[in-house]
This record gives sequence, structure tokens and C-alpha cells, in this order.
Amino acid sequence: MNLNNVHNIYFVGIGGIGMSAIARYFKAANKQVAGYDKTKTDITNALEDIGVGVTVNDAIDVIESSFLDSEKTLVVYTPAIPKDNKQLNYFKDNGFKVLKRSEILGLITENTFCLAVAGTHGKTTTTSILGHIMMECNVPLTAFLGGISENYNSNLILNGNEVSVVEADEFDRSFLTLSPDLACITSMDADHLDIYGDASELIKTFEDFSKRLKPNGKLFVKNGLPLKGITYGIEDDADYSAQNIKIENGAYVFDVKTPSTVLKGVQFNLPGRHNLSNALIALAMALEYGVPASDLIKALASYKGVKRRFTYQIKTDDLVFIDDYAHHPEEINAVHQAVREMYPNDEVLAIFQPHLFSRTKDFAAEFASSLSQFNEVLLLDIYPARELPIKGVTSSWLLGKIENTNKELIEKSEIIQKIKESKAKIILTIGAGDIGVEVQKIKKALVHES
Repeated sequence: MNLNNVHNIYFVGIGGIGMSAIARYFKAANKQVAGYDKTKTDITNALEDIGVGVTVNDAIDVIESSFLDSEKTLVVYTPAIPKDNKQLNYFKDNGFKVLKRSEILGLITENTFCLAVAGTHGKTTTTSILGHIMMECNVPLTAFLGGISENYNSNLILNGNEVSVVEADEFDRSFLTLSPDLACITSMDADHLDIYGDASELIKTFEDFSKRLKPNGKLFVKNGLPLKGITYGIEDDADYSAQNIKIENGAYVFDVKTPSTVLKGVQFNLPGRHNLSNALIALAMALEYGVPASDLIKALASYKGVKRRFTYQIKTDDLVFIDDYAHHPEEINAVHQAVREMYPNDEVLAIFQPHLFSRTKDFAAEFASSLSQFNEVLLLDIYPARELPIKGVTSSWLLGKIENTNKELIEKSEIIQKIKESKAKIILTIGAGDIGVEVQKIKKALVHES
């Protein structure tokens, strides 16, 4: 399919973080772009600001007539859209070319030099680091991000179309539509068991992804994963390894051992060993692509992060408020490690909103264990996203498994009051649901208080 011949692109689920990046890409290429999502958000508002039409009604008669020509319109949808969506079914029933988000990403990137980042955790941060450092080094690239970059206030970095940097998402096996030149796998922890059934099937899919590389392509893998490739790791014997790690003024300063040399005094400003690992693999991939090391080191020092990934909302001597998207036990462990490394002696209050009934059920013991590490835990009801309730799987059930006497199940409306009652100096909001909507309200209340 030749995308040059497509004039109109309609997105069903345009407010999704990955979908909106592609919508921005086509808008920048002077295509007519519009779409549907069930609610207006900051993301859909930002799309409307650049001239993309967004509707929250899934009826057919709200679609602009130019998008109802099946010859000239391509329809892109996300697997998160319910099966009974009227618009999607109309397009499918009336001879439109209808592609999943992952398929269109495969088409966009197939004629570029493609760098793909896969893994159950770390994809978004790694992709945004890689996109940023290569952009700073003036590589002609387009980077599609699964989050909003603090450096660009966008989920799309646009500096040309010879090179593409993409998140390779394992959800729904969608990364099997990509054909990367360079790819990495950051982690293969069990997740999305609602799709895969069990962890061995997930690992097999990552193996299938590793075979999608173009001829002469290179695969990078986190040291210890059961796949062959160029290895990377922290303070170990990997091909690329971070060594001599120090914390100076809240930033990491470290050396990078590469297969051929040692890069000294590399600085990176995000806390947490998981983020250090993400920075290391981004550096390794950019080096293998051919960007000079000295330029990359300078670019990495200016990286600011991704919104809702260990984002400091308040950072004073008396109070620290951090917001993070963590929604898997391993990610919560990573947030805990980062907080303890930066604030070893302070009390930490974690407010967590579980995401999906199936994930809560599959990892209840692991969630309980990861949450028990904090001094105080406030638990919100499970955010259902695309799912219907599962009998017996509730936040109250999860709360009973947390081994911490300082724990409570609360409503969203109680968050601010409970924070004010707490003696904790470090406040964390954690989760991938709509807890992010509460962050600005909390910040406002706490800033006003102080």
C-alpha cells in the first residue's frame, strides 16, 4: 500500500498515546486527519489545536463527509476499541481499507532505517531517550513515543524521515508488523496474560520479534534474558555496561564500557537503576547506528524525561510529590528502588490505582509484595480500562494481601485529605488508569497548603 496515495486518514481511538502520535505524523505530512475517541482529554485537545477534528460520538453522521469516501480514506484503529463500536463496524462493512495501529506503523517505517524498542517495561522512556539524543545529534528521524516527552511536550519527534524510532509493543502481538534494522529487548516479565495465557507464550512472541530484524540487523538484549544478541547491563560483564556509578546532585554520573572503548563521565538526570539501564541501551543503539560518542554524551545530559514517569510535581526540602505510570509489580519495585536511592531516610506514602482486573488477579501476590515496601499505602478501586469485572477480584481483596499495617482503601475524592493526614515526606501517585487526572488537583492543594 502506497501511503503517498492516501489523502484522508480517520483514527478510531485517536486519543490513545500511540494513535495520536501517528495522527500528528500524518497531519505534519499535510494529510486530512480526523478521528473518534470516547472522551476529550489533554491529548485530543492538543490534536484539535493543530487542526485535527475529534468527535466523542461514535455515530456515523458526525463523520465529515470527505472521510466517508472509501477510495480516498484509510482507517486506523486501536485494539483497545470495543468490538461494538459503530464507526469501526461501518468502515469494516463498507469496503474501507482498515488497519491496526501496529500495521500502519509497519508501513510508515518499512522504508526507513528503523530502531525499535521492545520489552514489557522501559519502552517509552528508552524510545524517548533514543529519539532525543539522535535528534540533538541532528539525525533525520521521526520518533513515535508512547508518552509525552518533557523535552518536546509531544509524543512525536520530527526531524526528517530517513530514520524511525518506534516503540515495539508486545500487547496483542502488534510488534510483529515491524521490520527493524536495530532492535532491543529491555525485559520479558510476564504481562498481558489476558492475551497470552501464560508467560512461555509471551517469551515465544519476543523470540518471533527477534526474527523480524532486516538482514544484517542487530538485536540488543538486557543481560540475562534467554535470547542471543549484543548484551547490555549495569555493573556486569555485558558488551555495553554502566560502571563506576555515582550520584551527584541527584543525577547519575557513570562510565560506559563498550565493545571497543570506555566512555568516561556520562551524566544522566533521571533517578532509578531502571532508568539508568534505559539510558545505557539508548546510548548503545545510537552508537551502533553511528552517532559520535562525544555528541551523544552531551545530548544525554539534556534529557528531561517523560510525563508520568517518575515525574517530580513538587520537590522541596519539606515535601516531595512524584507521579509515575507504574502498573506492574516490577515497575512498582523500580519506583521503590529509585525513591529509596534518592531519599534513603524519609517516610514514603504510595497511592496506587490498580489497572485491569485480569492483571490484578494474575499478579495479586506480587502487587502485594511490591506495595508492602512503602511506609504507607492508600489503595484506589481497580481501573477497568477495556475489561468487565472478575468475581472476587477487588481492591479490598488486594488490600488484604498487603503486609503493612499502615494501609487503607480510599475513594479518589479522599486522596488530598489522606495526604494531609500523613506524616510522610515523600508522596507517590502510581498507576496507568485515570489517577493521572488527580495529579494537578493534588499538586494545587499541596502547594496552596505550604
